Amino acid sequence: MRRVFLLCLLALCSPLFAQKAAKAKKAATPPPTKPPLVSVDITKLSEGATHLDLWLLCGQSNMKGRGVMPEEPKQDPRIVMMHKMDDQWYLARHPLHLTGDAKTFQGHDNAGVGPGLAFAEVLAAQDKTAVIGLVPCAVGGSSIKLWQKGAKLYEEAIRRAKLALQTTAPVKARIRGVIWLQGEANANPQELPLHAERLRAMIEALRTDLALPELPFIACTIGEMKPEPQLTNLKAMNEIQLALPKSVPNTACVDARDLKTHIGDAVHFDTAAQNEIGKRFAAKAIQIAKP
Repeated sequence: MRRVFLLCLLALCSPLFAQKAAKAKKAATPPPTKPPLVSVDITKLSEGATHLDLWLLCGQSNMKGRGVMPEEPKQDPRIVMMHKMDDQWYLARHPLHLTGDAKTFQGHDNAGVGPGLAFAEVLAAQDKTAVIGLVPCAVGGSSIKLWQKGAKLYEEAIRRAKLALQTTAPVKARIRGVIWLQGEANANPQELPLHAERLRAMIEALRTDLALPELPFIACTIGEMKPEPQLTNLKAMNEIQLALPKSVPNTACVDARDLKTHIGDAVHFDTAAQNEIGKRFAAKAIQIAKP
């Protein structure tokens, strides 16, 4: 009797396990290939460039990116990144939020294509005399509570921003702004009422700690790809993000609610959507970041 019960239980559970396994496989991001990162001398500008503009990339997993990476890594000498683990400068390539060793990629996680590189490509095309320096700071699953002054991720972003300025001092680089893609972690009835104030407080703290009172800050809506009841919370979060420019000067919000393609989990934008978001971030940056 017990054996029959166990067989029945196994028969019932197997489809569930199969569905979970298929979902996990479908939502996986392939690992990065073709190491190493290409090191750059950040104290010298590439030929034809006259200035270095730094941008902080903050938020959670959609800023980090989960899209599938191209076969060949991009290597534009006018787009560089500060490696998330060793704080050194390299030619920018996917994944911008690489957590693995710069030479071997050992220790990498599930980071893939986010919006940052497409964002930088538009800016570099718009200003042929600029080198674009990306400072990746995003962490998957992070609540905005971790991005408040004194909290771990906020303080790490400030540390990296100041270090970026220090290491690029010979070429007199400047921090041009912050792009922000976050909200899924706080899209719930308990935290939605607090989100607008937390967002405002974070921006104010960034501007104070970096001594840039008009630091451009560009948010982006999160994906509205989940069914109800989650969809209602996602929409409420996006209304908060879209209202940001009305309450905080020199901010903007990219509207990406029309983008519905994802990596298979109805949460993480796929490569095509991420590239489009990057372009939209750049369009907003060109509007609000002063020359």
